[in-house]
Amino acid sequence: MNQDSQFSGNADRDDTRPILIIPYMWIGDFVRNHTVVRVLKERWPNRPVDLLTTPLCAPLVDYMPGVRQGIVWDLPRGRLAVGRQLGLAKLLRERDYGTALVLPRTWKAAIAPALAGIPERVGFVGEFRFGLLNRWRWGERKLPRFIDKNAALAQPDGAPLPPEWPVPQLRVPAEDVTRWRQANGLSAGAAVALAPGSVGVSKRWTYYPEAARLLAERGLEVWVVGGPAEKGLAQEIVAAGGAGTAGGPGVRDLTGNDLRNGVLAMAAAGVAISNDSGLMHIAAALGTPTMGIFGPTSPYLWAPLNGLAATVVQDKEKLSCQPCQSTICRMNDHRCMRNIAASEVVGIAERVLSEVGAPV
Repeated sequence: MNQDSQFSGNADRDDTRPILIIPYMWIGDFVRNHTVVRVLKERWPNRPVDLLTTPLCAPLVDYMPGVRQGIVWDLPRGRLAVGRQLGLAKLLRERDYGTALVLPRTWKAAIAPALAGIPERVGFVGEFRFGLLNRWRWGERKLPRFIDKNAALAQPDGAPLPPEWPVPQLRVPAEDVTRWRQANGLSAGAAVALAPGSVGVSKRWTYYPEAARLLAERGLEVWVVGGPAEKGLAQEIVAAGGAGTAGGPGVRDLTGNDLRNGVLAMAAAGVAISNDSGLMHIAAALGTPTMGIFGPTSPYLWAPLNGLAATVVQDKEKLSCQPCQSTICRMNDHRCMRNIAASEVVGIAERVLSEVGAPV
């Protein structure tokens, strides 16, 4: 019998065993993981789906349709943390999961599901995980994109990739957005959200201060969104663009420690301008018109499945190094990003706002 026989076949509406997904925990990857949830719910509409999550990503679970709950548990990246693994295994055992999808290829990601005795533990071959997984998948390196590798685990073994995957979705109630605006003293008008951060300095477009100034000069309210690491940059952007007057347009620093704040900001914005980052994926999954600025990374590989209102890539010169997928620019003086002018990005943002009917 095929080792994956229990996990194969057509949708079974009588199967009610809970499923646990162990995803990648970077913010953008965690958002992409909602595609995996949707594929599973199409196969097994009556099987509850839970997500393992870090405290950082936990707010995203509240806005993901089809997810029963998040299992919040922080496992250190750089060490085994045996005690934490044992504690997680005990928690998982109590939840009586029938299947675990282990998306990361690391052996650490598969330890707790194995210790918990989850009957079906599905994942790709990698990092000597024999004995930890029991529903092996092969051929990961032949799959073209990150989302293909993850979502394929939710399909029957050997099933062909579909022409299109279901796109990630984040749904924020309108009343939550209204309360958030009021709590932050923001107007009800259209605003432009800027997400200047990213993991890896090479993915950061450096002209956000000038873009904020140009947007503010056009009478648009501008919000700088990000985490604590973007606080200094946000202050620089606010200084360049001006804070505005009480109740009037200007540039606001809305960076903070809670990712929920970023989700609500992106849900409330009329358009989002972002580097290739987690906030870009959040904005796109919310349905906010999103402009993604790409330099060293490939939009084909890393842009949101939802599609972007605009994919901004420099076209002034042919750079042999682009895309390099590197976190640090080592040649051509970062021209893949410096060739994208602030005036160009602002012009695109104005067109996007006009197309969605927002006042410009």
